[in-house]
Amino acid sequence: MMELANDQKSLQNIVAKAWKDAAFKASLLQNPVATIEKFLGRPLNLPQGKKLAFVDQSDPSTFFINIPKEPNLDDMELDEEQLEAVAGGGDAPPPVIVVL
Repeated sequence: MMELANDQKSLQNIVAKAWKDAAFKASLLQNPVATIEKFLGRPLNLPQGKKLAFVDQSDPSTFFINIPKEPNLDDMELDEEQLEAVAGGGDAPPPVIVVL
């Protein structure tokens, strides 16, 4: 598994550098893996078939919405709260479930 996903501090440092360094930000958008590996000084070791993408969402005049992969409801387990909401047992609307 990619170590970076568990390293919040590294992610914060990468974003902070992108805010301050336009060349780093451009490199991050064009070639994220090589840029991060150079920044961290170590390989990312992404899982086979996985990609890494950064999206510049810094334009304050634009609302950005991420469209996640559609969940496979046939292969999904819900917790008690989610089951209750889906069954109509709660006042809250049904949850949006994201499967990674």
